[in-house]
Order: sequence, then structure tokens, then C-alpha cells
Amino acid sequence: MRRWLTRRSRIPAVLRLTLAVILAAGAVAVLAAPSSEGQTSSGAGVPGGPPAGVNAPSKSPEPPAPGDPVKTFPDSPALRAQGYTLYQAGCSSCHGIALQGTPGVAPSLRGVGAGPVDFYLSTGRMPLEQPREEPQRAPALYTRGQIDALIAYVASFGGPPAPTADPAKGNLALGLHEFTLHCAGCHQVVARGGLTVNVPVPDLLAATPQQVAEAVRMGPYVMPHFGTRQIDQHDLDSIARYVLWTRHPVNAGGWAIYNLGPIPEGIVAWFMGLAALVIVARLIGERLA
Repeated sequence: MRRWLTRRSRIPAVLRLTLAVILAAGAVAVLAAPSSEGQTSSGAGVPGGPPAGVNAPSKSPEPPAPGDPVKTFPDSPALRAQGYTLYQAGCSSCHGIALQGTPGVAPSLRGVGAGPVDFYLSTGRMPLEQPREEPQRAPALYTRGQIDALIAYVASFGGPPAPTADPAKGNLALGLHEFTLHCAGCHQVVARGGLTVNVPVPDLLAATPQQVAEAVRMGPYVMPHFGTRQIDQHDLDSIARYVLWTRHPVNAGGWAIYNLGPIPEGIVAWFMGLAALVIVARLIGERLA
């Protein structure tokens, strides 16, 4: 390596200088290139997940404040009957025949309302093959009609109405502030996910405003839940708007590198800079006497 750096170059000086200018211009163009879209999670489960009991209930869904908008789902005796059949076939082995739950395996579904059911089923986090795995986002295993039937059946056992969010009513700057305050510590500031307490944190690139509202009020898995005193409806609308914005953020500063955050971006920049310096030094340098 030392001999390669110090031996006299056989390339003419003019050509070396031209190559150095082209290389420098290419590096500037790469750093100023538009960002790439973030990567989404594969949706695969995590084998050997948290120990027994982590999925046990530790919090109840927070209800919307009086006057806040709620999401309504279809309901009828026929739909509840269909939901009962689906529940017994796909859910009762963990959550119990009468929704009473199984200690250390799965929580009771009595009194949870419609929001958690819609969230877990529409994101494909339920049903799980192994009840002690962390629920990960995946393609939904039920159709929308089947999900509505299960919601109608489970919600008949009580619980708060499902929250909702309207990004059009939110404020983007406020959404950034609230997301940074309450969510970015785990999900990263542009919602690309991360890792906390040995638990993978999902990205939010596929989350709908409805799912954002349900997750905020429910707190799925180890995520804390937030009541209306912490995050009111306007804050919730703003967070949903910001989450949608993070899918195509404005990266005026240069190459976003999948928006993974400042540390990996800085490491990549250092490696690129060092490599460019070595090559430029070789192209324009002469062996010292």
C-alpha cells in the first residue's frame, strides 16, 4: 500500500488533474442526490421472542375524549355470528373460548373495544403462529369483511370506541414536535424504526392514519399508550400527518441514505470522504524525494 502511494505515477499530469476534478464532481453529485425511499419491514415474526408474560395485558386502551371523532365499524347480529365462528377457529386457542385470555400467553379481549382488534388484524400482527413471538407487521390474513365481523363480535363484550385521526386537520410542524417528543426515541425521527429493550421497533411506512390513532391510544406490545391529556385530538391528527410526510421527506441537505439517521449517514460520509482523499492524493501526487 505504501509503495502504491509513493511510487511515481505513469499517468500524465493533465490527465491526473482531469480525473481528480471528475471524481470530486461525482462525489458532490452523489451527496446531493435525492433520497431513496425507506425500507419496510419484512413482516416476518421474530423467533425466540420475549419471555412468557410480555404479551400479557399491562394497560387498557385509552378512550377518545368526549366530542373527539371515532371510527365506526359495521355491526349486526349476522356479523357478530360470523365473527364468533372466525374467533373460535383462529383466536380462541390463545385468547380463550370466552375471550378471558390465557395467563402468560395472551391477554383477555373483554372490554378492549374495536380499536385493538382492528389494529392487530389489519396490520397482520394477529393471529400469531407462536403466541410468545413479538407481533410483526405482515399481510393481513383476514379480508376486510372478516375483520369487521371479528370487530363486531369482540366489541360486543364492551370497551371504548375506536379512535381515529384526520391528517388534513393536523399541523405538520406540530406533528414533528409531538412525534419527536413521544415517538422518535423508539421509531426514529423519520419513522424508520429501530431497536429498544431487545425488541425490534417497526417502521411506520405502511401505517395508515387509522392505525396510528389506534396504536397511540392502545400502546401495542411494549409501546406505551397515550391518553388525551398527553396527546389530544389535534396532536393526534398532526402526528398522523407527519407520519405520512416521512414517507417522502424533503432532504435538502443531500443524500438521505434511506433516512436511517445521522450516525449511519455520518459513517458513510466519512468512509466516502477518506476513500476519495486517498484516490485524489494518488492521482495528483508525486513520490517524495
